[in-house]
Amino acid sequence: MTLPDASIFKAYDIRGIVDETLTEDASRAIGRAIGSEARRRVVEAIVVGRDGRDSSPALAAALMRGLVEGGVEVLDLGVAGTEEMYFATDHLGADGGIEVTASHNPIDYNGMKLVGPGAAPLDPATELAQLAALAQSGDFPKAAPGRITDASAVRADYARKVCDFVDAGALTGLRVLVNAGNGVAGPAFDAIAAELARRGASLEVIRINHDADSGFPNGIPNPLLPENQPMTAKAVMAHKADLGVAWDGDFDRCFLFDGTGRFIPGEYVVGLLAEAHSKNQD
Repeated sequence: MTLPDASIFKAYDIRGIVDETLTEDASRAIGRAIGSEARRRVVEAIVVGRDGRDSSPALAAALMRGLVEGGVEVLDLGVAGTEEMYFATDHLGADGGIEVTASHNPIDYNGMKLVGPGAAPLDPATELAQLAALAQSGDFPKAAPGRITDASAVRADYARKVCDFVDAGALTGLRVLVNAGNGVAGPAFDAIAAELARRGASLEVIRINHDADSGFPNGIPNPLLPENQPMTAKAVMAHKADLGVAWDGDFDRCFLFDGTGRFIPGEYVVGLLAEAHSKNQD
C-alpha cells in the first residue's frame, strides 16, 4: 500500500489531484488510519457518502475497504450530498462521517470532508493532524474486520427533517426553478419536493441540469462565481419563476435568485433566516 502524500491534508479537509496526490491506496490508508483511531476511541460506525465524479466510486470503495480492515462498520449512503452525510452521521448515531467529494474544485480533483460524532467538525490542529500523521505512518494495528451496511434509505428521513422546518401548506402558487449543476443535489431535492407535496405544498418546479454528470457539461457547479450565475438567472426569467435555487457539486451550499433573476448575496439570506428564526422564538 502506497501511503498518502502529505499535501492532500488541508486545514479542514482532504483534497488532491486524482491518481497523482490522491490515489486509491491513499484512500485505503486513510480508512485504515481511522480504523486505528477507532480502536483507541471505541469507534463503531462511520457514515460514507460520495459525489458523482468519475473517481468517487473507486476512492470511496478503497476508503471503505480500509475502514472495514480497521474493524469499523461502514454505513454506506452511496451517491449522496455532503448535507446528507452530515444528517446521517447524527441521525444514525454514528461516530463520524466522510463525504468523498471535490465539491466545486476542478474536474481532476477529488477529496474528503470529515466530521465527528453529531456531525461536529474535526479540530484541524489535533484530530485532523493526528489522522494525517497516522495515515502517513502506515502503522495500522490488526483488527477483526468490520462490515458495510447499506444506509441509502436514510434519504427519506433527511427529506422529512428538512420539511419539518417549514409549513408546507403555506407553500402554494409558487413557480420555483432549481439548478443542480449536474452535481448530486437532484435526488435529494426530489425526495424533499415529494415530501412537501405529501404535506400539502403546491409548487410548480422547473428542473435544469438536474441529473448528475461527472463530465460537468455545463461547467464545474459553483454558483458563487459571477460567470456561473447567468445560466440560472436567465432560466428564472425565461420560465417566469418566482424563485431560483442553484447548488454546488455536493450541495453543501445553495444560492438563491429572485424573480427578476437577480443573485441574492448570502448575507441577505442569512438575515432572512435570522429574522424567521427570531419570530419563531417569540
